[in-house]
Amino acid sequence: MVERDALSVTREAYDAAASTYAQLFRDSLPDSPLDRAMLGVFAEAVRASGNRQVADLGCGPGYVTAHLDELGLAAFGVDVSPTMIELARSAYPGLRFDECSMTALNIADGVLGGVLSRWSIIHTPPREVAAILAEFHRVLAPGGHLLIGFSASEGPSHPTQVYDHTVAPAYRWWPDHLAAMLRGSGLAEVARMVREPEPTDRRQFQEVHLLARKAPQEQ
Repeated sequence: MVERDALSVTREAYDAAASTYAQLFRDSLPDSPLDRAMLGVFAEAVRASGNRQVADLGCGPGYVTAHLDELGLAAFGVDVSPTMIELARSAYPGLRFDECSMTALNIADGVLGGVLSRWSIIHTPPREVAAILAEFHRVLAPGGHLLIGFSASEGPSHPTQVYDHTVAPAYRWWPDHLAAMLRGSGLAEVARMVREPEPTDRRQFQEVHLLARKAPQEQ
């Protein structure tokens, strides 16, 4: 019941904050060269696999989905917030956006060349995250890539930590701990980027991007 309630709280919170969120972050990528670089690496890896189908999970108002489309991917967005989906469809009418939870994706097995989870697991209670990683593995094609972004906890003695997120309760993760969980789900780490906080950042947390790959099909 706790996990189900957390999902409802997150959905309702983002519905309420959707318009403000869209205004604040729609133009954030031009000011984030490291984020763009990691998205570029992800896009290049997906294109090289020959399968350009990508799901942007937790897409919010859709601006990152649109960026992936500009990078040559067949990207579509998924979000649990119906209001966010409405905003994304309005802003990017040529792209596909679906209302759905990451816990039970309405996506067939093994069809995606890539999954983007950019700060979309942070509102999930830690004991539910393994099931979500299993969903990522399920929908990825053999050799497909996952790019997952999150805020880092204070150190290896803190695998996860609760923090005060503006919109909804959230969790930080120690990168090695989450990388081990990815391995346990059949997703091997390929690369990681850790960005130190800027002096002007309200939260002085490291931001982490992990790029992982599902094993290619055996010959």
